[in-house]
Amino acid sequence: GFHLSGTVTEPATATEPEMTYKVAISFDRCKITSVTCGCGNKDIFYCAHVVALSLYRIRKPDQVKLRLPISETLFQMNRDQLQKFVQYLITAHHTEVLPTAQKLADEILSSNSEINQVHGAPDPTAGASIDDENCWHLDEEQVREQVKLFLSQGGYYGSGKQLNSMFAKVREMLRMRDSNGARMLTLITEQFMADPRLSLWRQQGTGITEKCRQLWDELGALWVCVVLNPHCKLEEKSCWLRQLRKWGEMDVCPLEDGNYGNELPNITNALTQSSGHSQDSLARPRRTVFTRAIEGCDLHWQDSHLQRIISSDFYVSPSYQREGESLLFNSQGQPLWLEHVPTACARVDALRSHGYPREALRLTVAIINTLRLQQQRQLEIYKHQKKELLQRGATTITNLEGWVGHPLNPIGCLFLTLTEACRLEEENCLEISDAGDSKPPVYQHVPVATGSQDSGESYLSLALEVALMGMGQQRVMPEGLYAQDKVCRNEEQIIARLQDLELDPVLVQTLRKQCILLLEGGPFSGLGEVIHRESVPMHTFAKYLFSALLPHDADLAYKLALRAMRLPVLETTAPSGDVTHPHHLVSVVPSRYPRWFTLGHLESQQCELASTMLTAAKGDMLRLRTVLEAIQKNIHSSSLIFKLAQDAFKIATPADSNSDTTLLNVALELGLQVMRMTLSTLNWRRREMVRWLVTCATEVGVRALVSILQSWYSLFTPTEATSIMAATVMSHNTILRLSLDYPQREELASCARTLALQCAMKDPQNCALSALTLCEKDHIAFETAYQIVIDAASTGMTYTQLFTIARYMEHRGYPLRAFKLASLAMTHLNLAYNQDTHPAINDVLWACALSHSLGKNELAAIIPLVVKSVHCATVLSDILRRCTMTAPGLAGIPGRRNSGKLMSTDKAPLRQLLDATISAYINTTHSRLTHISPRHYGEFIEFLSKARETFLLAQDGHIQFAQFIDNLKQIYKGKKKLMLLVRERFG
Repeated sequence: GFHLSGTVTEPATATEPEMTYKVAISFDRCKITSVTCGCGNKDIFYCAHVVALSLYRIRKPDQVKLRLPISETLFQMNRDQLQKFVQYLITAHHTEVLPTAQKLADEILSSNSEINQVHGAPDPTAGASIDDENCWHLDEEQVREQVKLFLSQGGYYGSGKQLNSMFAKVREMLRMRDSNGARMLTLITEQFMADPRLSLWRQQGTGITEKCRQLWDELGALWVCVVLNPHCKLEEKSCWLRQLRKWGEMDVCPLEDGNYGNELPNITNALTQSSGHSQDSLARPRRTVFTRAIEGCDLHWQDSHLQRIISSDFYVSPSYQREGESLLFNSQGQPLWLEHVPTACARVDALRSHGYPREALRLTVAIINTLRLQQQRQLEIYKHQKKELLQRGATTITNLEGWVGHPLNPIGCLFLTLTEACRLEEENCLEISDAGDSKPPVYQHVPVATGSQDSGESYLSLALEVALMGMGQQRVMPEGLYAQDKVCRNEEQIIARLQDLELDPVLVQTLRKQCILLLEGGPFSGLGEVIHRESVPMHTFAKYLFSALLPHDADLAYKLALRAMRLPVLETTAPSGDVTHPHHLVSVVPSRYPRWFTLGHLESQQCELASTMLTAAKGDMLRLRTVLEAIQKNIHSSSLIFKLAQDAFKIATPADSNSDTTLLNVALELGLQVMRMTLSTLNWRRREMVRWLVTCATEVGVRALVSILQSWYSLFTPTEATSIMAATVMSHNTILRLSLDYPQREELASCARTLALQCAMKDPQNCALSALTLCEKDHIAFETAYQIVIDAASTGMTYTQLFTIARYMEHRGYPLRAFKLASLAMTHLNLAYNQDTHPAINDVLWACALSHSLGKNELAAIIPLVVKSVHCATVLSDILRRCTMTAPGLAGIPGRRNSGKLMSTDKAPLRQLLDATISAYINTTHSRLTHISPRHYGEFIEFLSKARETFLLAQDGHIQFAQFIDNLKQIYKGKKKLMLLVRERFG
């Protein structure tokens, strides 16, 4: 039969009762062509009930009654039986069938109805005719709905994962050679093209989001796969081409390389362009995500050489041809396939995807043999040009189109094809476990099937070889953020796969051989002696190679990693701008072509490579030296060198064992380099760097500390040197940590004092106090520091700095020196009449109290300075009051006599202060009255009361005050309300 029907029972669960569903399935030539189920499932996959019925039919064919098509059964009935059959059928389903039955009866009885024009009648149980299309059932509406839903979620709620699984479904269909694969991809693409975000992104000029970009890439790659189906019909291909062109011409169609134009060559051209690749982007054709598939429609599989390659393992050249320069075979007689590499790899992907794994493997081997031959030839050409290229120190790159990060992922494709042939499938192991933590694959060596003598090669060693060849290919950094980001991503994906390979002796041999070829390689290798300035850096790749080679061939590992440390784009000095900071080049020259958007990531990878080498070289002075030199030569970012210094320090000082001095010295040297690099530029981490350097030097030992104290000026600012560096070195903790003896302590202290004096000379404002503190224990040094302060006081120092040092002097027991510095500070100060909350007021009061305690002479010396600097009445009256409360000279300076008498305000020096205070009150009063508002009247009356107290200290004070009030009443008689208040209080 062609029609299967049955009832499926779903057993009851804790929450749901038992359910029974009616299922019907049509099939034709071993394919299910339509399904219906009472559960009303809405999904692109069959429901469990359809699957259950199908499996029941497959597993228990004898339990399913096989019947003739219903038309055959009806043919055997007579008229009465047919009448009975129809009436019973209508009775059994009268609600559903009766309207249809009535309509059909009317049409049959009408002689000119449409139904009577056709001979015979349809039979759903009788299968399709041999000419009908037969394909698996696919619910197209469901595909549309699901894709639309996932796209609307914008990559959230796992929708990206869902879309990827739909792409995987398409690949699975292609592999089963199910013609619905292309149909499903068409439906998916239509929904992608209808995504409303596309026109929004285009209007705003923003890029497509990262997750979405990757989905579009996969979509483009799948179309390349579909159009390269080796057995598709011409009309199918032309139909796809029309569709692809239609989508590609829509202005919302995403471009191949993000938002930028692209100078990549056509898929069908081999790479013969010259390196003048920076033509105007406007001249370049617009390349969309479908361009490669459109170009792929021009490719065919009719080439007889290609057909022979993929159809037999034993296709070799006749022996007499081997001597000639035939481009079809190599010298061993193995076939070659000389096509543009990514295109040839797209063929491999197509063969693999359409269920031709053996053919894919054969073509892969031919491609690798071709790559090897090219590598050999380029090496020979390079040997002839080597001298000239090395003198020039540069090379014109041979590859504009890199294989890593390429839209067709050629290297990944070859690697997968080869490793799939070597995979050991574990028992009951599904492709991907639901938990997502799929175990790394296990591989075994499978010998390469060849017609020539046993080559002893395995598909696994070929996989490693081609990955290394591709990753090591020298290539220009592509244009645009997206394309550059893709290079990094693709590189990481390939390395992750390489790390799944267990390196046995065979693979180690392949690894060594290929590494040597890459090192010797000329312009084709990114690890060759000379590379182009815009060449994609090899740091990530070299880090993998270094770790993989180290246990087997340390010399080769270091040679390779050290070679890869360079970053030529930062080496070459820019034609304009600030050449002193090569690490600013990118911002200095914005017109550089193309711009490197991933530079930050690349520099951090360079740093990772250096860190890996430092860790491995621990304890080996010679290796550490060379790594250190490479870092100093190639890394231009201070923050990265600082990170390396910290890494080295961490590795050198494990918590559970002794420090490693070799690595500690490297950490210190890198730290010193950072200090020199950031000395004259502003760096927000500078304080942290200085503190870290002292910690590191302390760990290295006393000699290191002495050395940085002596050469401080090339590493620190004077402030850093005194307040952070010297202070930390001289701290109690450091001395304990180093457990120094007396001579060592003295040597350190002496260096610190010398530094302190040098810093105080260079920057007295910021270093004088630290210098004095550091020199406290040495009389001569202390005197010198004090003299530096005095010399600088008149010119270079502020009153705040001088008052601070003066207080420090008093605290240290040098009151006369404190007085001298306070007097110098007073000359720099100026307090206006209204600055009664100025922060310097406390200093002024302290200075006057100090002078008063020293004696009458000192007080007499400071009062003229106070009168000159302070014009604020309340401050002056406060000083006056304090000076009259106790007798001067109570500090008891040795050798001085003290009368013990209070001082009179009538006599000098206080008379001068009293006069100044009264005149300050008079001036302040007039100033305040010029712009006084009624809400300040009360406050003003209190101010006058204070003034009266000061006036009364003078002999004729009451007369002076009365005259002052009369004067006010006369001048400000317009302020009636205020003058009323003045009268009430002062008469």
